[in-house]
Amino acid sequence: MEKLTKKLNILLAERAELEAGLFDRLYKSILQEAIQGRLVPQIESEGTAEELLEEIRTEKRRLVREGKLKKSAIANESRIFRGDDNKYYEQIGYKVTNIDGEIPFDIPETWRWIRLGYVIDFSSNSSMKSENIHQDAWILDLEDIERESGILLRRKKMSESNAKSDKHRFYAGNILYSKLRPYLNKVLIADIDGYCTSEILAFDFGKINSEYALAYLRSPFFVEYAMSDAYGVKMPRLGSKQGNKALMPIPPLNEQHRIVNQIKRLKCKL
Repeated sequence: MEKLTKKLNILLAERAELEAGLFDRLYKSILQEAIQGRLVPQIESEGTAEELLEEIRTEKRRLVREGKLKKSAIANESRIFRGDDNKYYEQIGYKVTNIDGEIPFDIPETWRWIRLGYVIDFSSNSSMKSENIHQDAWILDLEDIERESGILLRRKKMSESNAKSDKHRFYAGNILYSKLRPYLNKVLIADIDGYCTSEILAFDFGKINSEYALAYLRSPFFVEYAMSDAYGVKMPRLGSKQGNKALMPIPPLNEQHRIVNQIKRLKCKL
């Protein structure tokens, strides 16, 4: 009887592992379909992503005028477009480069490609010395985030932490991305303000739907990209230059909302 019970427990554990693996593969497939424009139908009346990008450009110029953004953010701005020959080009200043070989997959006509650095900056995070952080503040470490799922496992206060190093400051709504070992996929959206280890970057995607941006960062495409040029053998990290250089497919804003809702619906059915 004891042997039978032991065997049954082993079989149940194997079944649970198989089911978890299947869920993970299906969910990753959903995210990949989402960022390739295959998850929801295209609706012509929703316009194009170019309209959204124009809003972002206008906002950048306003911030430059107000002194809140460096002029170089506009001077070195990347614009990706399709030429008359149906190939993709990137214009930075007056320089135009053929980047057709970099484009990883086809996207709908109403979508646009951007460099990730067009909307966020991997090299810029607000830091705070640990001694200046309030004892009731939320402190987020890598071990507090579940791998793959991005679920928050624990929320601790500064008073419960032994933190002595500087922390990155973040705000509710920011996407928190772990640049250390990107394959662990430790990415989530902050629900309240707090501080995190410097291995986690805080991003504000502005006018882009944060949950769509989250789906992109957690997609197999981005994880593979992050790992392809990560530096460090035992503890690989995604560098700032490569992070900013990543290509991101952008749908019209209303389609982003529909994609996010469809991801949630499909996830509930898995």
